[in-house]
Amino acid sequence: MIETDKLKNVQPVADFDWDAYEKGDLYTNESREKLVETYDQSLNKVNDKEVVMGKVTAMNKREVVVNIGYKSDGVVSLNEFRYNPDLKVGDEVEVYIESQEDKKGQLILSHKKARASRSWERVNAALDNDEIIKGYIKCRTKGGMIVDVFGIEAFLPGSQIDVKPIRDYDVFVGKTMEFKVVKINHEFKNVVVSHKALIEAELEQQKKDIISKLEKGQVLEGTVKNITSYGVFIDLGGVDGLIHITDLSWGRVQHPEEVVQLDQKINVVILDFDDDKKRIALGLKQLTPHPWDALDADLKVGDKVKGKVVVMADYGAFIEIAPGVEGLIHVSEMSWAQHLRSAQDFMKVGDEIEAVVLTLDRDERKMSLGIKQLKPDPWENIEDKYPVGSKHTAKVRNFTNFGVFAEIEEGVDGLIHISDLSWTKKIKHPSEVTQIGADIDVQVLEIDKENRRLSLGHKQLEENPWDVFETIFTVGSVHEGTVVEMTDKGAIISLPYGVEGFATPKHLVKEDGSHAKVDEKLEFKVIEFNKDSKRIIVSHSRTFEDEKPEARETSEKKSRKSSKKNDEIAQSSSNVEKTTLGDIEELAALKEKLSGESK
Repeated sequence: MIETDKLKNVQPVADFDWDAYEKGDLYTNESREKLVETYDQSLNKVNDKEVVMGKVTAMNKREVVVNIGYKSDGVVSLNEFRYNPDLKVGDEVEVYIESQEDKKGQLILSHKKARASRSWERVNAALDNDEIIKGYIKCRTKGGMIVDVFGIEAFLPGSQIDVKPIRDYDVFVGKTMEFKVVKINHEFKNVVVSHKALIEAELEQQKKDIISKLEKGQVLEGTVKNITSYGVFIDLGGVDGLIHITDLSWGRVQHPEEVVQLDQKINVVILDFDDDKKRIALGLKQLTPHPWDALDADLKVGDKVKGKVVVMADYGAFIEIAPGVEGLIHVSEMSWAQHLRSAQDFMKVGDEIEAVVLTLDRDERKMSLGIKQLKPDPWENIEDKYPVGSKHTAKVRNFTNFGVFAEIEEGVDGLIHISDLSWTKKIKHPSEVTQIGADIDVQVLEIDKENRRLSLGHKQLEENPWDVFETIFTVGSVHEGTVVEMTDKGAIISLPYGVEGFATPKHLVKEDGSHAKVDEKLEFKVIEFNKDSKRIIVSHSRTFEDEKPEARETSEKKSRKSSKKNDEIAQSSSNVEKTTLGDIEELAALKEKLSGESK
């Protein structure tokens, strides 16, 4: 009953469009207009070339779907969000409406253009507000990196990437990092960002905490931050300290890389720091006992040790007999020789040698060594090996104005005085006779064992020619000589047998009054001969001056002889007159006598 009553109350719609119903259209014209109006009011009113906010509704490996409340969603390339690798569905992003519909009715959006349109305002706001922003490192450039910040290419200096030095910049390319805007050049639209500034802010508080707890002798763990030729910088967790190269090891270290490596974690001890605790001196070797403390207690002076040459100097060599335990071999302890030599003549770095302990001071941790002590001292039996009068071959080591230093054997030197080089020549410098490095025959003249020096002679190997010259160059004898050198006091004359004489200027005057010249050959008369001083004084003038008196004396003798003969002839004539002309035998005898005297 009730249902029948309800049906009776139902009234047909007067303006029902049966034709539309037949076609499947359930809305009247009026209702359709209202529905469209309601739908339009529910959507955002957007305009082309406008920046709006949208929500990510879906994304894949290539594209991001963004809903901006429009009748259709927009699709944006995922490449435009590479600065933000954490992008996910539900995130709100800025997009730029390029077109509400393309040919396919698709909404065209761009996130890149949206960022670019407001990038300059956002960068300036980030600088003013000290805001932390994200950026995408696009590539390397000279001195740093190029970073995409709000669509702007900003510069990231290499020194602003991290607090520690960067060894490989390429590992940062393609990464998204947080930055602070530190500088903007409005004229050229240049932006400089820093990642280091963020780290420093965090480390500053850590640094204060660490510095406040620093104490000498404290052992801390650190990381090798940088290695230089003079030491190693250690990061103690925001505070840097330096291990000097001498504090790396008890042994010799040529370069810190022999001991540590970059990024290595090591324990160090605090040795010292300044009042502000900005400079912290660290040590590594101090964590191990000193090698001298572990040195063999039985080691004493006179013992032989083996070691390695670690450092060379002109005055000696340092020998490492154990890690951190070194001894010095002075150059004077390398050879028994007395002449000066360099330590490099005996050894070089890296040589393994044996030496004798000369001094040992455990308190001062010093040791001196010697290698010449491994050989016998040649001066111990010098009188037996090189007695006075013995002849040897030596090597010329050095010259002086007064003689030659020669070495018979290593450690046995002697002096040949310049006067003992030649019997006949007056030597002005030893280089006239020999040269450094040459062999020379010598005879031992004298031994000075206390001062470790021999007196040697070279001319003594030959017989003294002055014993013979004494019989040749007698006073008054005349010899041919050559003027070889002129001096203010006279001239040196080269005489036969390699002997030199001396003539004063007045004895160089020739018979015509002129003076003798160099290289001129003349007759010279010996006017003085001194065997002890090996001196011969000669004169050319005497050769013709002494002949004049002799000529007069000879003339007088001839005159007297002639007068005597005349007297004899007169006497004979007188006798003849007494004889008869017939005494032919006596006359013949007289004639024969006169003829014989005449001859």
